[in-house]
Amino acid sequence: MYVFIFALVLLELSIQKLKRQYTNLTQRDYDTAMSKTFVNEITPEQATLMKQDLEEAGFTFSERPYSLFFAQKKGLCVQAYTSGKLVIQGKEMGEFIEFYIEPMLGNFSFTTKNLTIDKTPHIGGDESGKGDFLGPLCIVAVYTSSEAIEKLSEKGVQDSKTLTDTRIKKLKPLITSLCTYEVVIISPIKYNALYEKFQNLNTLLAWGHATAIEAVIQKTGNYPVLVDKFASESVLESAVRKKGLGIELTQKTKAESDIAVASASILARAAFVESLEQLGKEMGITLPKGASKAVDEAARKIAHTQGKEALIKCAKMHFKTADPFR
Repeated sequence: MYVFIFALVLLELSIQKLKRQYTNLTQRDYDTAMSKTFVNEITPEQATLMKQDLEEAGFTFSERPYSLFFAQKKGLCVQAYTSGKLVIQGKEMGEFIEFYIEPMLGNFSFTTKNLTIDKTPHIGGDESGKGDFLGPLCIVAVYTSSEAIEKLSEKGVQDSKTLTDTRIKKLKPLITSLCTYEVVIISPIKYNALYEKFQNLNTLLAWGHATAIEAVIQKTGNYPVLVDKFASESVLESAVRKKGLGIELTQKTKAESDIAVASASILARAAFVESLEQLGKEMGITLPKGASKAVDEAARKIAHTQGKEALIKCAKMHFKTADPFR
């Protein structure tokens, strides 16, 4: 009897604690927050891949009974049980499920029940590396047939910015086997020369996109083209006209939601990462992505050990990061 009463007291204290945490929420928000749990089944192979991806993404791991792993990050908890059950909780679980779990499982019913995918054959274009001080600029155009769009969608192809480099490497051969594509890799040396010529990054990007689109059209014939908008529409339209391409061109922001554009973004990212790694081997130093203190330090090391002129071989010299080395 006393044990039962004690248990009730503990339960009430727990409820009061939770209510204090959600004092400023409406009843609807409170109920939603209290029920944020996603449960699904996964295979041992999927659990192994997931653990590797979560480690790469910086999750913290700890031991739990009957679990293959328990991983945490701010606003998110992921637990895979030995029974094959996957449990996800936290306020950040929506995006995690949409952009990672569903593509892995090949089941998009949790977040895309009403989503319709454009299966009309068309060409998509995107780029990678324009915001990275070190490494090349990679621009890709991809033609997707109706059949390819359906297969790529089922396998979870989406904007590369939502995927880990490991996942991108796995999706690359799928895309290249199903689609016609062109990858334009502009090395830092070539990039710096073109920037000197164009004096404008958007004009350089437009030239690269038009070049990739032209190469794909020569292989497939004329199809509608969709490109992730990066500047005023007239910039790319002008570059396309200069090449004499009579195409139906559409430019829009967040175009990576389209399968063809998403495929282009994945191939562009893969090309950038591979090229950056190769360039690092040639320079004898690991070249970091993006723009950060690590990038600044790598630039200083190259300038100190190999001379400032060596940066021209691996960096985009119009960036402000390059100012100390001019």
